[in-house]
Amino acid sequence: MEVGSVITERLYGLFVQSEGVQTDSRKVRPGELFFALRGDNFDGNRYAASALESGALAAVVSDPQVATDDRYVVVPDTLVALQQLAHHHRKQFDIPLLAITGTNGKTTTKELTTAVISRGFDLLYTQGNLNNHIGVPLTLLCLRPNHNFAIIEMGASACGEIALLTQIAAPTCGLITNIGRAHLEGFGGVEGIRRGKGELYDYLAQNSGLAFVRGDDAVLAEMAAERPSLKCYFYGTSAADGVESKLVGEYNRFNIAAAVTIGRYFGISERDRAGAIADYEPSNNRSQQTITQYNRLTVDCYNANPSSMAAAIANFATLHDAECGQKVMILGDMLELGEWSAAEHKNVVDQAIATDAQKIYLVGANFGQTPQRDSRITHSPDTAHLSTLLEAHPLRHALVLVKGSRGIGLERLLPLL
Repeated sequence: MEVGSVITERLYGLFVQSEGVQTDSRKVRPGELFFALRGDNFDGNRYAASALESGALAAVVSDPQVATDDRYVVVPDTLVALQQLAHHHRKQFDIPLLAITGTNGKTTTKELTTAVISRGFDLLYTQGNLNNHIGVPLTLLCLRPNHNFAIIEMGASACGEIALLTQIAAPTCGLITNIGRAHLEGFGGVEGIRRGKGELYDYLAQNSGLAFVRGDDAVLAEMAAERPSLKCYFYGTSAADGVESKLVGEYNRFNIAAAVTIGRYFGISERDRAGAIADYEPSNNRSQQTITQYNRLTVDCYNANPSSMAAAIANFATLHDAECGQKVMILGDMLELGEWSAAEHKNVVDQAIATDAQKIYLVGANFGQTPQRDSRITHSPDTAHLSTLLEAHPLRHALVLVKGSRGIGLERLLPLL
């Protein structure tokens, strides 16, 4: 088996001849380099031959028994090989690479910053949710000679994951949006989240990188101060003052302030910064305000955790529309909270019933375990059940908040609203 630099040298030679990298044998296009990844419920080695039949340039496998000719490259671990290849490719580019992580707002901040930075640079950036140990390498392998800037989103659900992603991507600068309560089960509590997200600051401090730090966030400021060698560029939420956007929610000022600050640091003019943010159209059910033929919706159901849920409810409580006869919340379960789940779901219910909402629909098993002590609350075990209720009793002329974890699938309710 090939290891270390031999893997990198041979794979990189194949990569530069290829049409790119693919990890799904069903999507292989002629000339691509196929990596046979393994998971809990699949083994890509079984599909390597199929990938070659579809025209793959070569197949990178970890099972020597499937390697029947020289089109196969056998490595000890295909995922590690993919990550090493991505790191080697990234190091061929002497360009700014901005890493963005945090509990809430990292994707919106990435999208806003991408909009701003693209006004002055040829940019590679994370597409969709390719922000993990597989998605980050695949993104990096899309770097091309025309790119002179990269923005890489980094997600994590446990300590050590950001450390790995920074080693792969080698960021020159970075931003932590905030430290909140999400993936509590994997991180083992809020302190674990702080350590895990702080791995970005650790990498930057050890490699002479620059951290963009929101100084009016006490936790982020303290984390930066704990690393004396970390070079920091401090900014405040006031950087968002006067900047127009289509994003819903006061909490998005944090994301706008970050994008404005990073754009200013890299020489994007004030006019272009403001224009890029004003033109940005929120998508993927993130902070979207939609007026349908029936209701006015605030849709934020791409994901949810205790911190983002609290922010969404607090913002919704401030909204009013004279044309809407009632305010309605549709809240879905928050996932991956472990032993903290019951308490965090109770906190959400307490916050919801303290608002002026006339109706509160709760969806999911976790909310089902929370005492329903308010007549405004209706609980559904799943989205399908609530769909049936809304078909029988449609919501009309309402101001509606739709917020929940993606796994609950609240977006399936939108055609009824």
